[in-house]
Amino acid sequence: MAAPPRSPSSPASGLRRIWRAWAHWGALLRLTGRVLAWACMRSSYLGARWHALAAQIVAAANSTVVWYAVLSTLFGQVLIRIVVVTAIGYGLTQYAVEMVVRVLVLELIPMTASLFVLLRVSMGHGQALQALRDRGVFDTLRQAGHDPLRELALPRVLGGIFATLLLVALSGVLALALAYLNLYGFTPWALGSYTRAVGHIFDPAVTLIFALKTIGFALAVSIVPVAAAFDPAPHSEVRALVRTAAVLLVVELLSLIGNYY
Repeated sequence: MAAPPRSPSSPASGLRRIWRAWAHWGALLRLTGRVLAWACMRSSYLGARWHALAAQIVAAANSTVVWYAVLSTLFGQVLIRIVVVTAIGYGLTQYAVEMVVRVLVLELIPMTASLFVLLRVSMGHGQALQALRDRGVFDTLRQAGHDPLRELALPRVLGGIFATLLLVALSGVLALALAYLNLYGFTPWALGSYTRAVGHIFDPAVTLIFALKTIGFALAVSIVPVAAAFDPAPHSEVRALVRTAAVLLVVELLSLIGNYY
């Protein structure tokens, strides 16, 4: 009598899925380490590599800065106005600056900037690299003694990282300026107290966590979609989005723990 077919939900199949997921995350970590190692080498910024990197940085900045500046200004103005009016209505005007900085600058801006770069830049980088791989460009580079990760992926990764950091810095400055104008108007006399209040929020611990979170977001949205081009498994774009969301969630949770616990 033939044995019954094994159920897809058997313990063996569950272990295989866990092993495959572990292997995929391990491959992603190894690729991230290789990218960071190449990024720390001086030879990655010389000659033709520097021109390729500069082209990717300019392309990433041009495709994100203007639109994101407009959208973040509109969104920031609406959110800041809601916070300021609510604080004034409840007699909590002295806490309005802290609410705006903690909610908008520390939490929302890094996440929205990273997602904007992911959708506007990094997913396109992954698709472009997959097209190059399908045309055999990766094999041609390997036969010539070059690493496609260094020659093709590294400039795109660094371009995405630069775009993310640029958008976070730009939108942070715009948000702080809008908060001052909504609270005090166009008078310069409150600038001293405002900068002291903002500086009190950005103590060394909060600043360090904010910087680490921004860098983590930039690495996640720049490396994970590009890594899909080096994944032979089907539906790698969907996996890239899921993995990117998972990494962003982990980084955000760690930053919340560091800031508020």
